[in-house]
Amino acid sequence: MTNINDKTVYAFSDGSAIGNPGPGGYGAVLKFGEHEKEFSQGFRHTTNNRMELLGAITALEALKGRQHVVLMTDSQYVINGIEKNWARKWRANGWMRNKKEKAVNPDLWDRLLNACDRHDVSFEWIRGHTGHPDNERCDELANSAARGDQSMQLVDKEFEASGA
Repeated sequence: MTNINDKTVYAFSDGSAIGNPGPGGYGAVLKFGEHEKEFSQGFRHTTNNRMELLGAITALEALKGRQHVVLMTDSQYVINGIEKNWARKWRANGWMRNKKEKAVNPDLWDRLLNACDRHDVSFEWIRGHTGHPDNERCDELANSAARGDQSMQLVDKEFEASGA
């Protein structure tokens, strides 16, 4: 893990969907020096991968100005999509994975790419459910949001419009 210093923002994120698809939520924690901020939101019908993406997006979009960010997540989906340039290739190819397959979640990948472009971001993978306190907190936030009051959950319009 990267050593914490006072010029780096540390972001942690996680996502959850009960039933996948089903009710879902994300959790994110931002840390900068002694400051810490938490984010979470539930959705009535979505997927785990969409919530993993939204956790990372929410953390990055909350930052003002250009920041050096280390984003830590247990989602290989998010990390590989960025670090292996899959999402940039999909976007360059009109959100196609190949000649026959559409990329999944292009709306969120586009937001994540844009958020990454506004900052100097590096991604680090954290093995989930191994006691890392910030990852565990994000997991709690995500699961609490997924299991929360349905009247407070948002509609994942892109996912629900897809008919999945």
